[in-house]
Amino acid sequence: MENFKMIAKTFFGFEEILVKELQLLGAQEVEAGTRAVSFKGDKGFMYKANLSLRTALKILKPIYHFRAFNDQSLYNGIQRIDWSQYLGAHQTFVIDTTIHSDYFKHSQFVSQKAKDAIVDQFREKFGQRPSIDKDFPDLRINIHIDRDQCSVSLDTSGASLHHRGYRTATNIAPINEVLAAGMLLLSGWDGSCDFLDPMCGSGTILAEAAMIACNIPANINRKEFAFEKWNDWDNDLFDQIIDSLMKRTKEFRYTITGYDKAPSAVNKAKDNILNANLEDYVTIKQANFFDTKKENIGPLHMVFNPPYGERLDIELERFYRELGDTLKLNYPNTNAWFITANLEALKFVGLRPSRKIKLYNGSLEARLVKYEMYEGSKKAKFQQS
Repeated sequence: MENFKMIAKTFFGFEEILVKELQLLGAQEVEAGTRAVSFKGDKGFMYKANLSLRTALKILKPIYHFRAFNDQSLYNGIQRIDWSQYLGAHQTFVIDTTIHSDYFKHSQFVSQKAKDAIVDQFREKFGQRPSIDKDFPDLRINIHIDRDQCSVSLDTSGASLHHRGYRTATNIAPINEVLAAGMLLLSGWDGSCDFLDPMCGSGTILAEAAMIACNIPANINRKEFAFEKWNDWDNDLFDQIIDSLMKRTKEFRYTITGYDKAPSAVNKAKDNILNANLEDYVTIKQANFFDTKKENIGPLHMVFNPPYGERLDIELERFYRELGDTLKLNYPNTNAWFITANLEALKFVGLRPSRKIKLYNGSLEARLVKYEMYEGSKKAKFQQS
């Protein structure tokens, strides 16, 4: 099987960890871009990347590139592609378009024009045409126009890869699975100590933490990928890839625990962990973090997404002060990481973060911050080392 170029889309701030993920998987010619990483691999690797990558939102397969500066040049460029290679006249398709161009103002117009070019080609060749299906298309086409450069790709994934397939129950402010996995990888979580999410909501960070610790492929529970409807779909190869990935899973010797003070969140989190087949690794308890103390003796790795004022009704100053006090007084020998979109609120924590990483939580600019809680005083720690 021959290698071809692919592009993995991701969130701002995750480009370098996605590069690392791809290199560890065995991708060729890996290059970071903005919110995207390009690489090369064969069909089997395309299956493997969709199944395995924790920080990819989508994997595109570019098929054609041309200059487009008006309606006609766009139409002509799309018509130069032999669409019968990818699509039958009886099948369905949809086009997703993103534009950064002075020549084209509306993505919907570009999608419509490209659709006309594809449909006209089929009519001329076969006397019949494929139709549009926005929800369950046989082929999902991606068009990206940057100034006058038009890239046409096939979407290998389908629905965004954050749809892992395990989360059926969501609470008021669920965190995106790819964001959760990226935060965990940025925090250095690798399963080599105990883990706590003290405000676990519907359990997303817990599920992603367990899958990282056990090296379980991120999308093993997903129902389908777009490439399963392609003409060259190879079911046997796909099964071989799954088998080889599952042979690389590893045992986890520590604990992964989640707290939430809301009984409804605890129940939803338990359901999701069960859906992900991770109940052997994850324990969830109803508890208010501010009333808890560190339960384990060794080091503790903590990653969480505290509720934030835009979405949930909390008294910010008091909340962040209690958060800092709980870490300071009750959680020695702990690396605590959390994401917040309320940059002002950080000053109430009363601790100096040792790391601050700029990310986005949805459309909100956020920071992933790290607080290091030492066993004794900081001075004593340095004296021991």
